Amino acid sequence: MIKKKAMLIDITLCVGCNACQVVCKEENGLMEGEEQRLSATAYTALNEYDGTYVRRMCQHCDDPTCVSVCPVGAFTKTAAGPVLYDENKCIGCRYCMQACPFQVPRYEWDSTYPRVQKCKFCAGRLERGLQPACAEACPTGATKFGDRDELIKEAYERLQAEPEKYVQKIYGLEEVGGTSILYISSVPFEQLGFKTTMSKVALPTLTWNALSKIPSVVAVGGVFLYGVWWITNRRTEVQQLERKLKEMEEGSNGQGTLN
Repeated sequence: MIKKKAMLIDITLCVGCNACQVVCKEENGLMEGEEQRLSATAYTALNEYDGTYVRRMCQHCDDPTCVSVCPVGAFTKTAAGPVLYDENKCIGCRYCMQACPFQVPRYEWDSTYPRVQKCKFCAGRLERGLQPACAEACPTGATKFGDRDELIKEAYERLQAEPEKYVQKIYGLEEVGGTSILYISSVPFEQLGFKTTMSKVALPTLTWNALSKIPSVVAVGGVFLYGVWWITNRRTEVQQLERKLKEMEEGSNGQGTLN
């Protein structure tokens, strides 16, 4: 049985060095340069609140809303924890961006062939038995990677050991059904820009309860969107074939002239 992985971010230990973002960009081949907000070229970013640094990234929800709303299955949740995106399936509807309770996915608006971009939880590294690059690079231990259950236990131990230091809450433990990214802090989470009134129930559960009332609409909508996706991809394939045939024809004419 695969144990679900997670990261525990102790905000009290973060010094704002930005090493997490630097190595994240290197690992994912993203444009260099410090960015203070999540973007198509920044999978993680640091926000500062009166000297307290808060790291933002995809929460990798246990039951992701982005997975449930994607009509073509471009998003998947792996057993180990990462929520992954397949650009080859994406039709650009951007429902994932609208549905994400943490407003994480970003779109490549300036690209000719735009994709949705977000943290991949270094899934490739996890498969090789390594920890995420950001956790490995953190010089203070503010980001710790491990089994989710064990990290939750450690987080509780820290809260109990220093109750005067920490807010007695683990953010991500129950929010929208739980996430793979957990936070503990000495500053109330609402003062650090966290949404603290979120449902403890996974949003897809609420979604399916509603959609079950209108199965015919869901079915027709799904077929329609799949058709759009197929037509879009088919058009691209035809254009590529026409381009190749034209190049072959031009090459053939060139050889005839030389002869």
